[in-house]
Parts: sequence; C-alpha cells; structure tokens
Amino acid sequence: MQPTQPPAGGYQDDPYGQFPGCYRHPDRPTGVRCVRCNRPICGECQHPASVGFQCPDDVRAGNAAVRQPRTVLGATVSTAPPLVSYGLIALNVLAYVATGLSTGGSLADNRGSQLFGDWVLIPYQVGHHHEYYRLISSAFTHIGPLHLVMNMLALYLLGPGLERLLGWWRFLSVYLIAALGGSVAILFFDDRGGAGASGAIFGLFGAALLLARVVGFDARPLIITIGLNFIITFSVPGISKMAHLGGFFFGALATFALLGWTLDRSASRTRTTTKLQVAGVVGLLVFLLAASAWRASAISKQPAIFGAPAGPSVLHQPPGYPQVWTDLGRTTRL
Repeated sequence: MQPTQPPAGGYQDDPYGQFPGCYRHPDRPTGVRCVRCNRPICGECQHPASVGFQCPDDVRAGNAAVRQPRTVLGATVSTAPPLVSYGLIALNVLAYVATGLSTGGSLADNRGSQLFGDWVLIPYQVGHHHEYYRLISSAFTHIGPLHLVMNMLALYLLGPGLERLLGWWRFLSVYLIAALGGSVAILFFDDRGGAGASGAIFGLFGAALLLARVVGFDARPLIITIGLNFIITFSVPGISKMAHLGGFFFGALATFALLGWTLDRSASRTRTTTKLQVAGVVGLLVFLLAASAWRASAISKQPAIFGAPAGPSVLHQPPGYPQVWTDLGRTTRL
C-alpha cells in the first residue's frame, strides 16, 4: 500500500515529512490509519478498536448503527434518575402542604381546610355538581401526615424500578389510569368517597405482578406483599376497599395493554408498537371517562340523599341512610 502524499508544499521542517497529514488536522503528520476507511489519523483522532484504531467519523457511524437495548415493553434501557416517580412524590407532598395551609386546616390535620373539601372525591358532588376533577385531585389529596408518608414510601420503593422497566410515559400512564380506575370504582360502589394515592399504588402492584410474570422474576415476595396489603385493606376500618380493588385491576389492565394484550414475552416484543400501546391506554382512558359520565348522570337523577343543596361544606343524610358523610373531614383513605 502506497502512503498518501503529504499536503502541497510537504513538511519542510519535519524529518518525518514522508508521512501524510491527519485527515482532520493536516498539519499533523501521522503513520496511523483508520482500519475501516484507511484515512490517516493523528493521536487525538485515534479511537481504539478490537484491531488498530478507528477515526471519529467511523466511530460515530458505528454507534448510530447499533440498536439501543430495550426492555420488554420497548423502553430504552437507561440509568437516568426516575424523574416521574420523584415528581409524583413531590406533587403529592405539595398538595398536602397546600391543603394544610389552606383556610381551616393545618399541617398536622388538613381535614378541616377548604381546599381539602374541594379536592376529595365525593360522588354526590360529581353527580349533582359535575365536579369531575375530583376523580384525579383526590388521588393527590391525603388525610393527615401519616397517610401521606405511608403512600409516598410505597411509591418511593416501587416506582423507580417500574419506571425504568416501563419507560417514563408508560409508567405515568399506568399510574394515572390506576388512580382514575380507583376513583371510578368508588363512584360506582362507595358513596362515602375517599382521598389518597393508594389506588394508584395498588395499580403499580398490579403492574409489577404482571411484569414479574412476563420477565420471569420470582414473584413470591411481591405476592406476599400484595396479599398483606389486601388483608389490611379488608380488616382495617376506614380504608377504601373499592379504590384499592379498582386501582389494582385497572393498573394491571393498563400494563396488559402495554404488553400487547399478551403475557408471552416473545410475542409481546414482536407485536407491540408504540402506536398500539398508546391506542390501548387511550382506549382505557375513554372507557373510564365514559363510565364516569354515565355514573354521574345516574347519581344526578337520584334524590339528593345527602340533602342540603346549598353547598358542599356540610352534607347531611336522611334518616336510615348509612352514616357516611356528616362533614368533609370524614372520608375513607384510599
């Protein structure tokens, strides 16, 4: 192989002027060439390869051609911080501080604040006053500091791993679908209403259980944890059973949609595309919104069983109706 001729004029002051100049730095003579394109490269431009060196252009082109590793759901494998999980924790904490500092409340007990009463889920208000925002705002509203700490601890332990496996937008979709699913379950089956993020947390439990099955993890510790949480749900008074059941079901269903409606790992990889995943999540969202509208319409046609149509600050129930809402400070924990 004949060496490339030096630039016009040669290297008069260089005893090694017979060497060509680097293709990126012509004033630097070099005897090393790229093993892929055979262009001369100086020490700054040399990138070690399995044999010899490569130039920066070939290294860049090679990296672009390498497929990024992805999870079973199509998310790019990354070590980046789980920003969505931390963001959700921050939003829940900020919502609690806002209700605690609102008129009538305190950070030690936020139940008497006006903002707390405006954000918690009350089926009566959704049906008779069309306050649909409560279906989501209630998932960020907690009853006292202990309720907040327990839910945020669960989110901190469970969220980051799921976010890395699902990808940020899929994780957020599962969280919000589960939260909305828990609220819709309350709307249908629990006139007491509720507040808290546990519906979304149970949705993440459902997602984790499905994903453990798909990727082949040992699910026994997770099953025990979920079982203990459901035992607490059905044995401790004041906890919203419907929110936990609804959140768990719709969180698992959203994950099933993201998997391409299959639990077969190889089939999920081949048939699942981002468009199909978006379509599945949007379909679930439309169903939940339609169900909410239908139920709200049914509630609006019922007698004002809580009486007092003047406003939501104090709600009463007629004789014989279960003692569920005497004021906005008495609700169930989600």
